[in-house]
Amino acid sequence: MASFLYRLGRLAFRWRWLVAVFWVAVMAAVGFSATRASEAPDDGFAMPGIESQKAFDLMDQRFPGSEANGANARIVFVAPNGQKITAADNRKTIDKVVAEAAHGPQVAGAVSPFQAHAVSKDASTAYATVSFKVKATDLTDASKKTVEDAVARARDAGLTVEVGGDALATRPAAGGPSEGIGIAVAAVVLLVTFGSLAAAGLPLLTAILGVGVSMASILALGTTFGLSATTGTLATMLGLAVGIDYALFVVSRYREERSNGHLPREATGLAVGTAGSAVVFAGLTVIIALAGLSVVGIPLLTKMGLAAAGAVLIAVFIALTLVPALLGFWPDAVLSRAVRKGSKRSGASHRRSRWAAFVLRFPIPVLLAGIAGLGAIALPVTHLQLGMPGDEAKPTSTTERRAYDDLAKGFGPGFNGPLAIVVDAKGAGDPKAAVNTITEKIGATAGVVSVSPARFNPAGDTAVFSAVPATSPTDQKTKDLVKVIRAERPATESATGATFEVTGSTAVNIDVAAKVQGALIPYLAVVVGLAFLLLLVVFRSVLVPLKAAVGFLLSVLAALGAVVAVFQWGWLAALLGVHQTGPIMSMMPIFLVGIVFGLAMDYEVFLVTRMREAYVHGEPAGQAIASGFRHSARVVVAAALIMMAVFSGFIGAGESMIKMIGFGLAIAVLFDAFVVRMAIVPAVLALLGDRAWWMPRWLDRLLPRIDVEGEALSRRASTSPARLPDTEPEPEPVH
Repeated sequence: MASFLYRLGRLAFRWRWLVAVFWVAVMAAVGFSATRASEAPDDGFAMPGIESQKAFDLMDQRFPGSEANGANARIVFVAPNGQKITAADNRKTIDKVVAEAAHGPQVAGAVSPFQAHAVSKDASTAYATVSFKVKATDLTDASKKTVEDAVARARDAGLTVEVGGDALATRPAAGGPSEGIGIAVAAVVLLVTFGSLAAAGLPLLTAILGVGVSMASILALGTTFGLSATTGTLATMLGLAVGIDYALFVVSRYREERSNGHLPREATGLAVGTAGSAVVFAGLTVIIALAGLSVVGIPLLTKMGLAAAGAVLIAVFIALTLVPALLGFWPDAVLSRAVRKGSKRSGASHRRSRWAAFVLRFPIPVLLAGIAGLGAIALPVTHLQLGMPGDEAKPTSTTERRAYDDLAKGFGPGFNGPLAIVVDAKGAGDPKAAVNTITEKIGATAGVVSVSPARFNPAGDTAVFSAVPATSPTDQKTKDLVKVIRAERPATESATGATFEVTGSTAVNIDVAAKVQGALIPYLAVVVGLAFLLLLVVFRSVLVPLKAAVGFLLSVLAALGAVVAVFQWGWLAALLGVHQTGPIMSMMPIFLVGIVFGLAMDYEVFLVTRMREAYVHGEPAGQAIASGFRHSARVVVAAALIMMAVFSGFIGAGESMIKMIGFGLAIAVLFDAFVVRMAIVPAVLALLGDRAWWMPRWLDRLLPRIDVEGEALSRRASTSPARLPDTEPEPEPVH
């Protein structure tokens, strides 16, 4: 592996113009394809195999073309203090609004609250539902403007009017201004680490190019593979973070080899042969973790994982080809000013790492402190509640959140989370009687406030009605109610001959949480198992991969604990712009597990590879740990700070899911890089000594040898410490 990558790096250096033109052509090609591609489809949130999804599928089948499948806008009217919404003037205003909305383009129908009995008991609040023939993503601006103009006139008349539903829902961008701040922080970290504008700018330039190629590819292939901008959110996050990091490691190793006396082309080959090997295997672990998300069986999560895996793959290719090519254009510019002026020869500090010396001296206290600290932060995980954020999680500045609050105040906390009951009465002798029996049975269940009249399909064999719980959608009592209704179903179905399924937002949340929890262990088994085998090959050790897996579990549990403390308990919520605490997004645990595992293995490979390299080259086990730290700790710290900066940029997103993911990833990198990899890992290695690199002989014979440490390159280098034999003259740099 090292020899192959060594030759690749030298070729990229030599044929730098060809490599640069190739990547520019790739960017131009995918960019052109993206501009010509049709608009990406809506990702949706299909969940095959769960009851609530089966209910939706049955509705699509039995109610073809129904407005139930289209967008809707729920217009909420609140009378001024001291007035009734049923007063003559208010009633006239509301009827006029409904009439205007009903005649808008793409509208299937609009019902006055006075006809639908949608007025609160105290007559302070009423709502009208406007149903559209198409989904929210297919609504035209003219359709939205008709409703918006009607609402504005009602407000001018003195009513408080807010709009819920998905028709006019605000769709915040995935990032925010802080995303740019994150990139700026990354630039500062690179500048401080390298002391050179060129060395700081090169990783940023190549990472941005990689993200551009990835996102353009996603847009170009959107229609073919059902990808969209939402699918690419994770690809942007990880593509930018690992793109900077991978280029950072190659450039850092290049500077080190130049300081050892190698000429630019040779230094480039050695950098790609050594650091590039770590990049390849670090990238493979991330790709395995992301591609493994398909095990969960959630289409949206599968698409996000595969798209992000593609972005990481592109980042690896760029680090191995474009980075060495750019080093060929500016071989001296990436060196520090002191080195360029000749006042400083060494690009890497030869001083003993004080932290490494401390860990080697006190491994047990460091190990116990790290485990105890992460364990304490992980404790909130025991109170983890899963759900999906709705309008209640949006800021009060949005009309959807205000509509949610007004409905809860006027109609009760459970009104915003009604349960939809879909009855399949094909097998019943009297479908209407069967539906009436089921409606009465569910309506009499403790915790149900009311049920709506059943609505039948044209064939008369399927009906839909709603049941309003007494408690809010995120309340545990509401979840228990769903379980009770489903538990009592067999007796009801036996008596009526009809079957029914429970759906709606609350039911979907319960089903999604159960599906994710059921998939977590198989997912962990697949991802950790494959990565363990990969690390077994890389490090030629049994204990090092085991230690890496245990350290990862500590990181992810602590990160989940921090997410629960902030987004569920509300600690520091105001500081992070969290407007409403509540259940953690159902996909968050498995999402965090997959991504953090990949990133954790990144740092494991980068840091421990240098330790392994020193050990293979003859240093004692303890000294190898110190050598690994001396050569790579500073760069690993810089890489972690860059990732934290990039991920923290997404905390400024308006969408709560992206905000939660950004925070979770940033805090996970903090724990993994600075506690696990910088403290627990060297402490464990120090305690194990030579045993850390033990492997049974029979297993050593079975595993392929890939020479990640560059042992073959070291043997070649011994023939000439300043420069390996070269058949071509050293190319002149571009000035």
